Amino acid sequence: MIDFTVPDDLAALRDRVRAFVVEQIVPFERDPRLTAHGPNDDLRAELVELARAEKLLTVQAPVEHGGLGLSHVEQALVYEAAGWSTLGPVAMNCAAPDEGNMFLLGKIADPEQADQYLMPVIRGEQRSVFAMTEPGGAGSDPGQLSTEAVFDGENFVLNGLKWLITGADGAKTWIIMAQLAENPYLPAGPTLFLTEGDAPGIVIERIMNTMDRNYVGGHAVVRFDNLTLPPSAVLGRTGQALRYAQLRLAPARLTHCMRWLGAAARAQSIALDYARTRTAFGKPIGEHEGVSFMLADNEVALHQCRLTIWHACWLMDQGQQARHESSMAKSYVSEELFKVTDRCVQVLGGIGISDETVVEMLFRDMRAFRLYDGPTEVHKYAIGKHLLAGR
Repeated sequence: MIDFTVPDDLAALRDRVRAFVVEQIVPFERDPRLTAHGPNDDLRAELVELARAEKLLTVQAPVEHGGLGLSHVEQALVYEAAGWSTLGPVAMNCAAPDEGNMFLLGKIADPEQADQYLMPVIRGEQRSVFAMTEPGGAGSDPGQLSTEAVFDGENFVLNGLKWLITGADGAKTWIIMAQLAENPYLPAGPTLFLTEGDAPGIVIERIMNTMDRNYVGGHAVVRFDNLTLPPSAVLGRTGQALRYAQLRLAPARLTHCMRWLGAAARAQSIALDYARTRTAFGKPIGEHEGVSFMLADNEVALHQCRLTIWHACWLMDQGQQARHESSMAKSYVSEELFKVTDRCVQVLGGIGISDETVVEMLFRDMRAFRLYDGPTEVHKYAIGKHLLAGR
């Protein structure tokens, strides 16, 4: 039976994270190093050190790696608190794509790969990327993967074009998905490769201009030009990339939801404060039915989103994959939180479309969230297939 009781120690950790974000991280939201392409590496490094000093860095990591070994439900509470500012997860080293990449590497990297590529990310010393999405190719449908890897018996040579590669500029740990061509040595098919970001053959062509600005380094167009890698660069087994990606996707969908739930709760808090003090037609606007109903709808949505996330997390903590439930959570939560933030803009009126508050930025970021880790339509398609199959 699901128990919604929050243990005292978990509540204390949640509250400590919220206090840390409010007191130490929120002031950086006006820092010029938070650019149109997200926080730069200098700002990230400063924030990481603040979290390290508070012993709040990479709390999701296993205990043996210096973290707290949080369960999925425990992460839900902590990440929501961290998400009060979009810089909170950056500071605590639990932002995408690093958080999902750490999870994946922790599952399938061999000891040598973990030492070289995983541990520096856990320690907050370097960032990582997951290079899969392609223009006109792999994205919501990774089966359209066109980046090719050719193996000659000694080395792999990768060629192809990727885009929307989050955090590519400055990242050192790279996970690359490529289609391994038929060869007489190894099973062919989609394969994951590990390499350093400064490897010859990785060409960052440009940083794309996007509406969101919450990820370090923004989103890049990347070309692989005869990127040559040794057999030790294979992550897991060849031909198994799509199966490995599923390990990452269900938890990553939910951690996105957790962080953005915190951001939407922040927008609601700002709208509530404004509704209590802004007057129109002889009374605070919050006392007008039109505004109070929007705030009430927000509160209902936030509560429903929280319960949806907790349920999917609880299933994973019971050992289930929860792909169906995580798809439902991602599609529902992303749509509802966008509506919440939109209503907050409406309550704030003129200042809601300005940078007088963070709500305008959160609104743009929340619109992008509806596409992260698969658009709503893809998740609904998967949900429908699941239902029609009678599972």
